[in-house]
Amino acid sequence: MEKITIGVVGALGAVGTCMIRCIEESGLPVSKLIPLDVHENEGKTLRYRGSDVSVREAGKGSFQGIDIALFSAGAQASRTLAPVAVEEGCTVIDNSSEWRMKGGVPLVVPEVNPEALRRHRGIIANPNCSTIQMLVALKPLHDAFRIKRIVVSTYQAVSGTGQKAVKELEDQARQFVADREITKSVYPHRILFNCLPQIDDFLDSGYTKEEMKMVNETRKILGDRDIRVCPTAVRVPVFRGHSESINIETEKPLPPPSEIRQILRKAPGVSVIDDIENKKYPMPVDCVGKGDTFVGRIRSDPTVENGLSLWVVADNLMKGAALNAVQIAELLCEKGLIKGET
Repeated sequence: MEKITIGVVGALGAVGTCMIRCIEESGLPVSKLIPLDVHENEGKTLRYRGSDVSVREAGKGSFQGIDIALFSAGAQASRTLAPVAVEEGCTVIDNSSEWRMKGGVPLVVPEVNPEALRRHRGIIANPNCSTIQMLVALKPLHDAFRIKRIVVSTYQAVSGTGQKAVKELEDQARQFVADREITKSVYPHRILFNCLPQIDDFLDSGYTKEEMKMVNETRKILGDRDIRVCPTAVRVPVFRGHSESINIETEKPLPPPSEIRQILRKAPGVSVIDDIENKKYPMPVDCVGKGDTFVGRIRSDPTVENGLSLWVVADNLMKGAALNAVQIAELLCEKGLIKGET
């Protein structure tokens, strides 16, 4: 593979920092890394492969000479800068919600729909973190038995909201220990020792925007408009690592859970931890910094003809964001698709 220059927009943020770490550990043939961020951060430095690299301001002209740019700077920045980057000859992999449901923009999880990359026109969208881990776990089951209905409840870490939310949970813990008033600003209610059944704004349907992302993204990624998805998204007082309780109903009969475990053990990006006799199952505290999607508590659902329940955990900053983007970049290089359709 030819050497490439790679840019990271939002390089000093939590996901941007994780992207740079994933690039360092990846097989990408990187000759140069260019970290990009807001004007206020221009000139700051970060460590990359043992050296200090200066941050540049992201804007018109800053993408010239960059082959692939990983974006993690929010929807507004992506809306403005992604077309600029493409115009300057760059292929964009965007982590925001801005491009996910746009026509002509592939929404990609490498283990699930890598073939969609061949249709890109310069911008590729990274799915929502909760959608990514759910579909990594469910794709092999969908291929074998065709899933027709998904009921999913997510238990999402505060890092999914950003660094201010992480600090809010830390501050509330200190306030509790010191017996001081617990203050809040990021969330509408205190998050410490609490669960908030709201992520993003509510829609007229009673579902939140976060929940509908899982519905619409699942259908787009799997290419199946008929699959039914009923989500409930909950914010929990965990720093890092999203968990999901998933129940599926399939068209074809399901084998016993022991065979399901074997199918999932062979699936790319999946690690099965399912030993209830020894109380072993996936937990967010054990998945931090790891790239796999962890699956456990695999059991038949006796209330429907072809039903199965499982528990899925992944690091939302790794596979749920940074790592998925870097894996897309690796595929672009391997398949010679950096400049678009061939």
